[in-house]
Amino acid sequence: MPLATELRERFNIPPDPDAAVIALAGNPNTGKSTIFNALTGLKQHTGNWPGKTVLQAQGTFHSGGKRYILVDLPGTYSLLANSAEEMVARNFLCFARPDATVVVTDATCLERNLNLVLQVMEITSKVIVCVNFIDEARRKNIFIDVDCLTRELGVPVVITAARSGLGLKELKAGIDAVVRGQIVPTPRRMVYDPDIEDAVAQVEQQIPGEIKELINARWLALRIIDHDRNTFDNIRQYFEVPEWGVLREQYKYCPT
Repeated sequence: MPLATELRERFNIPPDPDAAVIALAGNPNTGKSTIFNALTGLKQHTGNWPGKTVLQAQGTFHSGGKRYILVDLPGTYSLLANSAEEMVARNFLCFARPDATVVVTDATCLERNLNLVLQVMEITSKVIVCVNFIDEARRKNIFIDVDCLTRELGVPVVITAARSGLGLKELKAGIDAVVRGQIVPTPRRMVYDPDIEDAVAQVEQQIPGEIKELINARWLALRIIDHDRNTFDNIRQYFEVPEWGVLREQYKYCPT
């Protein structure tokens, strides 16, 4: 069984080689559930995430002749895994390997939502930013420069008003284009202070190649520097990789 299929089954994603898996992420109260319901209609079901009391919602839709499985991640402000919801969202993005991730934002307070957008882009490049509530933003005389935002973030940006259906067709088309490789996002990389960047570069060099093939090495290096033991535990849970002792022995930033 391919690794991606095996990992997705652990998250209760049904095996379907012809379907693409799409993650739907976002802060609470951005209209994410409205978008989920509008895209999937009655073709959805709910349950709990494995080992958690956090609700899991899945649905399907078709676009461009392809079937998509849409997974509605818990609303969260961060992916630093300080809560069950954050852990579920982060683990799905890291280990279930969605074919694309849609991050839903609120056009009336976009700056507050971009923190999560940037965190998601550190994990995966296949990101589409959905700027929702554009109708409310216009009523408040807020203008969103979509072309500028697309250039600044390096990923497709689609504006929507999910309650009226505005932009949902374009959102589907954007998802389809990213999954098929017709659009190749190039997310803007967060650049930290020089001493942090030097440390990240050193840690990346020491991460074994087989691990780099499974997970974003730069993101992992940042978690190592943060002494994020939860990430280490999750990697051991989802991936069969060599013991992390090699990192603990070779690099001082790695947790002991």
